[in-house]
Parts: sequence; C-alpha cells; structure tokens
Amino acid sequence: MTANTWEFTLTEEEIELLPSDSDVEFYAEHGWYLSKKLFTDGEVERLEAASEAFYAGRVDRPLPGRPPRLAYWKPEKGPVQRHNDYIHYESADIGATLRKPLLGAVAARLCGATEIRIFQSTLIFKPPRPDEPSNIVPWHFDGDYWATSASERMLTAFIPFHDCDERMGTITMIDGSNRWQEASEDNVTSMHFADRDRNDLESILARNARFNGTEVRKVPMIIPKGHASFHHSHTYHGSGENRSAAPRRAVSLHLQDGENAYQEYRLPDGGTASYNHDFLVRRTPEGTPDYADPEFCPVMWRGKA
Repeated sequence: MTANTWEFTLTEEEIELLPSDSDVEFYAEHGWYLSKKLFTDGEVERLEAASEAFYAGRVDRPLPGRPPRLAYWKPEKGPVQRHNDYIHYESADIGATLRKPLLGAVAARLCGATEIRIFQSTLIFKPPRPDEPSNIVPWHFDGDYWATSASERMLTAFIPFHDCDERMGTITMIDGSNRWQEASEDNVTSMHFADRDRNDLESILARNARFNGTEVRKVPMIIPKGHASFHHSHTYHGSGENRSAAPRRAVSLHLQDGENAYQEYRLPDGGTASYNHDFLVRRTPEGTPDYADPEFCPVMWRGKA
C-alpha cells in the first residue's frame, strides 16, 4: 500500500492470479467462482496454527461485547461443528493473513468494485463425525441475513486450510441461483438457517427453482489447498457431513464493496432487522451503524483490479 494514495498494489505474479474477463462473466452467470492459488502453503499453515491457538484459548483482541446472534463455539459445547464469528478481529495472525490484498483484488474483479472491505469472518471446524447433525449446513443465501446492507454486490470467500472435497463436506453451490427471482416472501432475516427446519429450506429451494423455470443443480466446490471459492450474496449454498478421517477447517470470509452502508429494513412482524455489527461498530454522523468502521470492517483492497 502506498501512503500517499492509499491504493494497494499487486506484483506481476499476483496479477496473473486475478480472474479473467471470462471468469468474471462466469461468476455473473453462475454465482460462484473457484480461484487460482491465492495463498502460499506457509500462509495456509499459519491460518491453521492460529486457529489451533485460538481454540486453545488465545484471543489477541476480545470483542467488546456479545451481539445477540453471535456464533461462538466454546469447548463446553462439545464435538459439534464449530463456528466463531469475528475471527479476523480476535486473532491477529488470522486477521493479518485474511487481509491479503490479492484476496481483496479478486473480490473486486468479480463484483466490479474499486474497494473491498471485510464484512464478517467465521472460523469453521467441521469434525469427522458423519452422524453429527450440526455438520449439515442447510441451503441458504447470505444476503437473506444482510438485509441491513444496502449493497447488492456483496460476496463470500470460502477458504479451507487443506484440500477440500465432497468427502469432507465441502461447500456446495446451487448453480445460477444468484439470478433467481424469489417465488414468495419467505423472509428468514430474523432467524438463522440453523434454527429452521431443513425440509422447509429444501422446499423453498425447489419452489424457487420451479418459479424460475429451472432445475436445482448442485455443484460441490473441489478446492485445492491455497485456493478459495467465491459466491454471490444471493447464491444458495450449503454443505454436508464430513465423512473423512480429518476435520474440515476453513474460514468463511464475507466481503463488502466500498459503497455498502447500513439501511433500515422492516420485518413482516413490524420489527427492524439487525446485524451483529449494529451492536459493535461506531456510529455515522446520522447515528446509524458504520459498516466502514476500520476496527471491524478493515479495507482489503482499494484501486483498480
């Protein structure tokens, strides 16, 4: 980063790792993209080592509060699937690695932005327990839980710490669902997908596919170590059980373009939707939550990609 312009730069080798024009077109049509190798083996191993230190109790910068919908595994919860939000904030090593400008530049290329900020990050550990119910992540799309975000260009990078395939319960996309029109007002912004009936979510998925005159095409992401998958905020996705002998370790990194900002969103019951940030970030001059707060939503990339 250059101090005068606050623009980030890439090496010639990194520029070769950016999505091509055809990759960007593919992402717009299908709602997902599998990257080239963005992280070195050493960087991925740093992520894994930092995650183990975190699970062992190392928290470099504890959250100043606990939002009501915070996902936060602790040892007393046992051998279930672990989710820990704000890992980029609480772990210095993980945060530094996730802020790699190349990762932000890839996201900027895909969504057509000139600035990318972290929106949220979740450390995930899926134990090798095929019969564990929490290992199943039902179908959902991230934008359904980001109703307080004004942008339609937000996206997520899924970054495993190892080769990740179907046997490990890799993330699976519903191809092209980013372009679907919703069949009904099935608003779930007030309830996390893990709290909803899985059959209900399957029926919503099937109904939306029929409404859009298409079929449900499930595409599991086969992700080599150091690579990442990206998906649009309106792409339906989920994951299955881990049938391998090793845990599936990853970070789900949610990203926002520089134009994203808080917007008020009214729920069908008359209440107002909220996001975890609303209880943590600083306020704008208008008194609304500031989704550009650099403490929680640091800039990863600014400039042309």
